[in-house]
Amino acid sequence: MQFQLPADLADPGVLQDLELSSVAGGQEHMPYPTDAQVAGDRLILTRDMNESGSIAAPWTIPGVGRFMTRSATLVERNLPYDLVLELARGKVNQLRCHAADWVQNGLLHPGALNKQIDRATKAFGAALAIPPGTESANGVTPAIQQAFQVANELVNAYTSRVYQLRHERQDQFDTGLGCRLEAPLSAGVEEVAFAPTFNTVSLAFGWRGIEPEPGVYCWKQADQLVDWAVARGLCLIGGPLIDFSGYNLPDWIWEKASDLSSLAEILSRFVETVVRRYGQRIRTWQVAAGANCSGILARRDEELVWLTLRLADAVKRINSQFEIIVGIAQPWGDYFASQERSKSPFIFADDLMRTGVKLAALELEFLMGISPRGSYCRDELELSRLLDLYALLGVPIQATLGYPSSANADNRADHDQRANLGWWGDGFSPANQAAWVKSFASLVLCKPYVRNLQWAHWSDATPHTYPNCGLIDTNGQAKPALAELQKLRAEHLK
Repeated sequence: MQFQLPADLADPGVLQDLELSSVAGGQEHMPYPTDAQVAGDRLILTRDMNESGSIAAPWTIPGVGRFMTRSATLVERNLPYDLVLELARGKVNQLRCHAADWVQNGLLHPGALNKQIDRATKAFGAALAIPPGTESANGVTPAIQQAFQVANELVNAYTSRVYQLRHERQDQFDTGLGCRLEAPLSAGVEEVAFAPTFNTVSLAFGWRGIEPEPGVYCWKQADQLVDWAVARGLCLIGGPLIDFSGYNLPDWIWEKASDLSSLAEILSRFVETVVRRYGQRIRTWQVAAGANCSGILARRDEELVWLTLRLADAVKRINSQFEIIVGIAQPWGDYFASQERSKSPFIFADDLMRTGVKLAALELEFLMGISPRGSYCRDELELSRLLDLYALLGVPIQATLGYPSSANADNRADHDQRANLGWWGDGFSPANQAAWVKSFASLVLCKPYVRNLQWAHWSDATPHTYPNCGLIDTNGQAKPALAELQKLRAEHLK
């Protein structure tokens, strides 16, 4: 498929990001492996499958953000498509379909936002009327801009309506609101701010620090972390115990692991050791994060499923009543567009469920704007669609959110991670991070199938994975995003 780019497109960032474009298809709209190239004024997408499909392409929408944006379904043809026009068509189509579906299911009042949706549709109609062969980008930009703006208003109306319906039955929800911690909080503002915000905490037991050498354990910090959380009456989640990206794994395991079976034995032994030590106080365990990632632990999807099941079995051998959570990274399947893989993240999760493993929750990582672990930025309507898709698997969702407050280098973060995959709103700043939290966290918490929402990490002042995503800055001061989470807790949760 070929796509005509605007003649005045000169932003090197957009041109570079367009090479992340892909063709997507199927019920879940996951990408096919796609070779994307910008050649002159054309975006050329090539893949092995000869099927129609939509495309996903990064694009900057003025005043809204730079998002991975989807077209409607396109057939293969030699004549190039107008890229911006097709992205606008896709958003208007998505907007109208969601509005109709939510009205039909009683989740929106009939007539809500009809005028705005009509205006966005007419703006797209006006763009279609521009004569072929003329420069149409200036005419299409208002259409795609209006479509995204109305989509945001639509999601806000939907979220408010769902909260209204749920609060008619329950004053405060049982949903967990948590944060991932790797070290006890420091005294002062951190201690004061944590308890009013969160009712749950995920305790990440970093293997590298706990067992720096084979059989040599250092439990002091982990013990302090568990003692701290128990003393404050928080609901505890242990883990993630193993991050399939390789983060926090001790270097010595590669000297011991000669094949996948021996690696599984080593990983399972660590899982059993941690669970036995804290099993009296922690009943819910996230055994894996990013289980679908093709990282250093395994290459094939079948091997990743098998390895995940081995970790779950390690917990169940200690106590069959313990709850198990498994994490999925890049749930939109960003990596699937560039890697030769047999399963999209949704199919991976579906296959995992079909093995018969009983999960208390499926964790989905929404780490927007972060490369390579996270996902390219999407808008709220895309997030709602994806959450509803994974809910079809019939298991509760644990959503892990993260959005950077700065694009600057973060020396305390994993040095492989960057904030460079699009942006939401005005970009990366503390104020925009807070606005992102207000919009996206509110949407996640309104979904009745969401068991738990957790923030990616607490403080930028201590070692962490994702750059500038903490709720506490490097000086130990609370960022505005923390106040937004506090408001959500006060309004909706126990």
